[in-house]
Amino acid sequence: MLVLSSPSGAGKTTLARGLLDSDANISMSVSVTTRKPRPGETDGVDYTFVDQEEFGHRRDRDEFLEWALVFDHFYATPRAAVEAALNKGKDVLFDIDWQGADKLRKSVGADMVSIFVLPPSADALEERLKARAQDPDEVVRRRMAGASNEIQHWDDYDYVVVNRDRDASLGEVKAILAAERLKRTRRREGLEALVNHLQDGLVGR
Repeated sequence: MLVLSSPSGAGKTTLARGLLDSDANISMSVSVTTRKPRPGETDGVDYTFVDQEEFGHRRDRDEFLEWALVFDHFYATPRAAVEAALNKGKDVLFDIDWQGADKLRKSVGADMVSIFVLPPSADALEERLKARAQDPDEVVRRRMAGASNEIQHWDDYDYVVVNRDRDASLGEVKAILAAERLKRTRRREGLEALVNHLQDGLVGR
């Protein structure tokens, strides 16, 4: 489970899409949210959009791995879809905030790898938020204020990527994923079989 978190506007969604486009062995966890779709967003692809009543029913049925309230809207990770992808041998990518990452970490432990994406400056973050042209000025101001709270959780993460350049940052995310896939603990079953075969072949030589 690979988690990407950042303050809104720092570029984690762009990096997530770039990773998905370049790697067939990772799938996206589609979060459930009570907020309204933004222009260009598709239900079931970018998010699953529900009202608060439906969200409450799903939460009460324990259908979420984690959930959190962010800027007056609820967000959650659906349990069944994540478990189905993992059972097929695929890695799963999460675009969630620090609250969701913290709850997921407590739930799954070592199965999770986390990356925090930082903007290069406060000015760059504000420019990116305004460039999206998806939120009114008041919402942009709230997101800028909330960014300070988000950023103070950076050292809870396994890795940090400073998103100065999209392609360079995507390369760093790919490198992290490749290294984590090669960890001995994640390759143990196959490596044990190889080591046993090597030892059998070496005995008596």
